[in-house]
Amino acid sequence: MAENVTLDFIGRQLERVLAEQAAMREEIRRVREDIHVLTAIVLRHDSTLNAILEQLHAMTAQHNRFDIRLRRLEERTPS
Repeated sequence: MAENVTLDFIGRQLERVLAEQAAMREEIRRVREDIHVLTAIVLRHDSTLNAILEQLHAMTAQHNRFDIRLRRLEERTPS
């Protein structure tokens, strides 16, 4: 019933475990690279959206100023 465990068997098992560990480390490295890329994309989009929002606020303020000027001119002009 008892199996003979040899140094050769233990060596092969250790090599298999180390190979699996190396594969997992490589996969983790790839995932980290993907996370860095995706984070950069999100930050770029966030920056772009913030810039668009600022531009919309500026355009709204400009439109409001134009509207005020136009109303003043209309009030001065006799009908």
